[in-house]
Amino acid sequence: MSAADTERTTPDSGWNHQVAEVNGLRLHYVREGSGPPLILLHGWPEFWWTWHRTIPALEGGFDVIAPDLRGFGESHPAEAPGGGPADPAVHAADILALADALGLESFGLVSHDVGAAVAQQIARTHSERVTGLFFFDCPYPGIGRRWVEPESVPEIWYQSFNQKPWAVELIGHDRETCRIYFENMLRHWAHDDSAFDGQVDHWVDNFMKPGNLEGGFAWYAATHEGRMGLIRNGAPELPKIAVRSKIYWGAHDPVLPARWADRLDAYFESPDVEFAEGAGHFVQLERPEEANARIAAFFGGR
Repeated sequence: MSAADTERTTPDSGWNHQVAEVNGLRLHYVREGSGPPLILLHGWPEFWWTWHRTIPALEGGFDVIAPDLRGFGESHPAEAPGGGPADPAVHAADILALADALGLESFGLVSHDVGAAVAQQIARTHSERVTGLFFFDCPYPGIGRRWVEPESVPEIWYQSFNQKPWAVELIGHDRETCRIYFENMLRHWAHDDSAFDGQVDHWVDNFMKPGNLEGGFAWYAATHEGRMGLIRNGAPELPKIAVRSKIYWGAHDPVLPARWADRLDAYFESPDVEFAEGAGHFVQLERPEEANARIAAFFGGR
């Protein structure tokens, strides 16, 4: 580990924080390194910090850009924190606007969870701009009705809870209620929960900021009808995403089980699918060395 890395042990220390004014949003991002651009898209309950073990490993060979999605972290509408529900199309438009603001004609996308839905939207609508897609634990339409299979129902309760009008008040009552909620998510969804030792306070700090609970929970309101459509009607038939894709899925993910990867080839052209042994939902945090090596190898020839 370099001296620079040891100075970047918290979200506020030593990182190159930037803000772009796009789509009525003050979109925050961290940018490090130089080379072919990679945009890293986080999931929920996350913010850019989920990539803090990824950025130092990639910045030697890539221009690494890790934004906070709309309503998450430090990215909020200029007039007020939080903002209304934003679905994948809204988030995709924000990321494309960020790329435009940074002068990026094309870029690779590395994504996880919510970010993976956004990356798929970008690939379906602006494939010419995407040099490659690298996914961790990827929600995709082929999951279909399996969201409510008996083994899954106990794991997805939060998708309904986060839409309750009192959810923000309850979880944000104080730091302890916030900690209870998010530490459960982080440690339960991880297979190696030691990945979050010394980290939980960073998540609590983030979600206790004005608008961040609302902004994160808004994702579930914005995508509710889409989820209900999958549950009612099953997996839809869609044109395959033609952008070259690599999926590295945590073998022990309880909320997005690895067995759900079985239909990826119906939605992506020749996807390269691999399972991360010893990892749950947060592969990039639980197995960073293996994850970073695969990202670098996938994009290294571009």
